Amino acid sequence: MQVNARVRSLGTGLAVAAVMAATIGLSRPVTSPSVIAENLQQTGTLRWYRGNLHTHSLWSDGDDYLEMIALWYREHGYDFLGFTDHNLLANKDRWVEIDKARGGRKAYDKLKAQFPQGWVDERTTDNKQEIRLKRFDEVFARFNEPNKFLLIQGEEISDSFNKLPIHLNVNNLLETIPPRGGTSVTEAIQNNVDAMWAQRERTRQAMMIHLNHPNFGWGITAEDLAPIRGENFFEVYNGHPGVNNPGNETHASTERIWDIVNSKRLTELDLPLLYGLATDDGHSYHAIPSRASEPGRGWVMVLAEQLDPAALIHAMEAGRFYSSSGVLLENVTLTKSSLEIAVMAEPDTTYTIEFIGTRKGFDPKSQPVLDKNGKELPVTRIYSNEIGAVLKTTTGPTATYSFAGDELYVRARITSSKAHPNPSTVGESQRAWTQPVRP
Repeated sequence: MQVNARVRSLGTGLAVAAVMAATIGLSRPVTSPSVIAENLQQTGTLRWYRGNLHTHSLWSDGDDYLEMIALWYREHGYDFLGFTDHNLLANKDRWVEIDKARGGRKAYDKLKAQFPQGWVDERTTDNKQEIRLKRFDEVFARFNEPNKFLLIQGEEISDSFNKLPIHLNVNNLLETIPPRGGTSVTEAIQNNVDAMWAQRERTRQAMMIHLNHPNFGWGITAEDLAPIRGENFFEVYNGHPGVNNPGNETHASTERIWDIVNSKRLTELDLPLLYGLATDDGHSYHAIPSRASEPGRGWVMVLAEQLDPAALIHAMEAGRFYSSSGVLLENVTLTKSSLEIAVMAEPDTTYTIEFIGTRKGFDPKSQPVLDKNGKELPVTRIYSNEIGAVLKTTTGPTATYSFAGDELYVRARITSSKAHPNPSTVGESQRAWTQPVRP
């Protein structure tokens, strides 16, 4: 599929032009051809939409109210936001004691100041002041503006295996998906992915699932993730300071996991490309910036026809998006012969554009990581540097990579000379990641 579009506006209001083409073949355990063939018809003008698909509130372990979080994202130039509290949907009446809720009196006072009349429901029970948390549908009705701002209902399925955390976000679901568990990390992931696809098939609702922060608790290895059917997205960047995006001397970084997984999927496993998201995973909203898990650190830019969940999901399934922790792109151009990148350059800023990929015929062998006693560690194995190699580097706001014809896939990483103002990892630069493409 070739997409040619003049994009009129970015989520931040900046004018850009974009040409982009990418496809994936969805692969999942139990589906019908009619569902697999959900195709986005290219009509009308495409635009970039900026959004975050990983957000927590007082409904689980966040410290602010849904409506205050929605207001923050709307006021900071976002077009869409997915609420993804742990193992629940905000779809019931729920009362909480103000002083014992996360955020406490500070969050309550800010809410009352923002919504002084007719919005906040309060009561006193046993001399304790309580507040009713607004349901998602109530907040959606107040904040949703067609083609301007969209809220999406979601859930973070929070599962585990042998105390290893296994978290997946489902966006635009209709019913809660309880954690499915399994006899291994891989089986637990697959069981939860299967549950999402079962609901999507049954309800005909456009939904998407992605694996969260694989290095959180060092829970998930490249080998765990690679064989999952129907899991076509994961978080290459998560804004929570405790999720170990860069890895360490023992554990692979999320980018290294990404390249290993895609190299395996395209050769050994006959599975489609895995795409990489940037998300906030926000929990804390009252002392920005700090080293807590806060909004504004990472997001996706989706090239879609309109601002509705189905259009956004279909665009992402087609690979028409990039991920960012600060760098914005002006053009992403994919042709039969090249991949071209143009940055929306800022003054007094330099950019390094790296084209990263794995070539056909790479060395697939690996070896385990050993501890000081020679015992194998349960972490991502060590692979050849032929996997996820830097194929070309350009300094400047534009770059072109010409395909040699032997690449399994190519993706681009764009790094700014500017430091991230409130980073997940101290000292990191602002970046953008395009999705891998097959020449």
